Parts: sequence; structure tokens; C-alpha cells
Amino acid sequence: MLNVDRIETFYGMSHILFAVSLTVSRGEIVGLLGRNGAGKSTTMRSIAGLTPPRHGTITFKAQQIQGKKPYQLVREGIAYVPDDRRVFADLTVDDNLEITHSRGKEWDKERVYNLFPALREIASRRAGNLSGGEQQMLTIARALMSSPELLLLDEPTEGLAPLIVRDLEQQILKLRDAGISILLSEQNVKSAMGLVSRVYIIDNGRIRFEGTVADLESNDEIKKKYLMV
Repeated sequence: MLNVDRIETFYGMSHILFAVSLTVSRGEIVGLLGRNGAGKSTTMRSIAGLTPPRHGTITFKAQQIQGKKPYQLVREGIAYVPDDRRVFADLTVDDNLEITHSRGKEWDKERVYNLFPALREIASRRAGNLSGGEQQMLTIARALMSSPELLLLDEPTEGLAPLIVRDLEQQILKLRDAGISILLSEQNVKSAMGLVSRVYIIDNGRIRFEGTVADLESNDEIKKKYLMV
């Protein structure tokens, strides 16, 4: 479904990503792991059209998409959940969902509330007054309102309590079971390893490892060098 082929991304004159390549198949959760500042978020932003790569190609459903605007990619089926959540603080939970709803699409508020029942209970509360876990649920729920085929989850467990993390992990697995492909960026290696089928490790803007969960579990050198595990 998604094929990122040797992309090179810059912030101004700063070269951030170096020949980054990865793939995500339909119905698969793929992990992009690495330490803080390794290039995970830049990879996500490159795919989402927020920081387009200068070189290389990004293909989604057999069509090249690099250079397209973020709103165009949303229409084509890609939703990005940033690591800083960015809810509309002055709007209610319900309004946050309504503002991104694509009419006639597969996901609507009722389906989102069924996935995240805790949000239904606080639907009239302003998003700025929510806890970190509630805001993270809302951010994912808001992305689902565009009925994506590919979900880019950037550090979804960051700053959350262990109990909230476990609940969120179950929701992510339900999204996979619903047929949504997911690229999951995480520093929380333990959490990610229970969700993904394949792993890429990025460090200093380069992919340093690619393999299955079993491949990584058995490679202590890679874990110690790039993940501090």
C-alpha cells in the first residue's frame, strides 16, 4: 500500500533524512522505532506532505504522492496523528470530530464513539480541558473521521500513564482489525513490539535495521546500539 523509496528531506539547509526507505502493506502495523531526534517525526511529516522530501519517491496505492498537499493526501486516504495532538482546545469533543467529518464516508461519530466509549461520556467537554490520554484518544478519533486507509501514528503513547497506554494499544489493534494500515512511530519499544509485525529502526536520519519483531528481539546488539534496550 505504501512504499517510501530513498527519500531525502531537509529543514531549510539542514539535511535530516538520508535515503529512507520503508513499506507498509494493507492491513499491517509497521513500527518505526528510534530515539528522540532520530528522524521518526520527519519521516511521518514527509509522508503526510507537511515536509515534502526533495529527492526520492513516496507511492500510495500505486500512485506517486510526494509533493501533494496534506489536504489532498487526506482525501486519498492518509491520516496523520501528530505527536503534539493539536486538538481544537476551545471546541467540544463532539465539535472536534464534526469539523473533520467527511460526509458519506465509512467512519462517523457513532462508530468513533463505539471505538472510544470514554469520548462519548465527555462529548460536550472542551478539548482544552481534557487529560493527556483523553486528548490522544480524541486526536486519533478525529483522524478516523476522514475514513483513512493508512494511519500515521506519531508517538501515540508519549506522556501517558501505563494503564492508558494499555487501553490505547487495544484500540490500535481494533483499527488494524478494521482494515486500516498503520505506520507507528514510537520510542516506547515495549509497547510497539506488542503491536507491530515488522520494524524499522531509524537513527540520525538513516534506516539502520529492518526486520520482523522476532529478528529484532534476537538482535541484542542492534537494540543496545540504537534503542538503549
